[in-house]
Amino acid sequence: MKGIILSGGSATRLRPCTKVTSKQLLPVYNRPMIYYPLNTLIKAGIKEIMIIVAPERAGDYLNLLGSGKDFGVKFTYEVQDKPEGLAQAFIIGETFLEDDSVCMILGDNIFEDDLADDVKSFQSGAKVFAKQVKDPERFGIVEFDANMKAVSIEEKPAQPKSNYCVTGMYLYDNRVVKVAKELKPSTRGELEITDINKWYLAQGELEVAMISGAWIDTGTFDSLLEAQNLAKEKLQSKLVI
Repeated sequence: MKGIILSGGSATRLRPCTKVTSKQLLPVYNRPMIYYPLNTLIKAGIKEIMIIVAPERAGDYLNLLGSGKDFGVKFTYEVQDKPEGLAQAFIIGETFLEDDSVCMILGDNIFEDDLADDVKSFQSGAKVFAKQVKDPERFGIVEFDANMKAVSIEEKPAQPKSNYCVTGMYLYDNRVVKVAKELKPSTRGELEITDINKWYLAQGELEVAMISGAWIDTGTFDSLLEAQNLAKEKLQSKLVI
């Protein structure tokens, strides 16, 4: 399995802090934000990692992370010229992935749970990780039946069918590249990762695992502050980098 960290975008909601740097390079307690998703991949034993960045920030990432040698892994860098949806990452990463499965994690997502066993045991299909949220209309939402089996997924629904959202870490077999290349842009003009999850759900091959610990999508100043406190109080002992 190979890893992808999607770390593009302009993070306008965090201006002026992101006027001169990438959101994923902002400090979260005593480390740059991207160290936390990177830590998740390294703890899971993934040795080859592609980092997808915005063109104007590519040099900053290279200066910070280098080749990956200092972390015991190998980094590949690719530029996302224009952010056109999370699913675009698999098209950008097609050559990098070759015939391997992939664990993609968003560069601004921080997980308290150790997900290494989920990654190491993955074989085929798709696996995503769900967490209850207070504002489900902001996320991709999973609907479950009485046996907690996923029956539908919707992207940012006006009337959510549950409050379980899909968090920013995804496991897919190599078919994800073909699926992503066949997607049509949504009304937002993006290739939606929810549509990839719908494809695997339709095949009966989507597993949804529940997250018990904290999960933070650090897209706002309030969530960034929450991440700072989580990192200080609970995550230091879990870091390997």
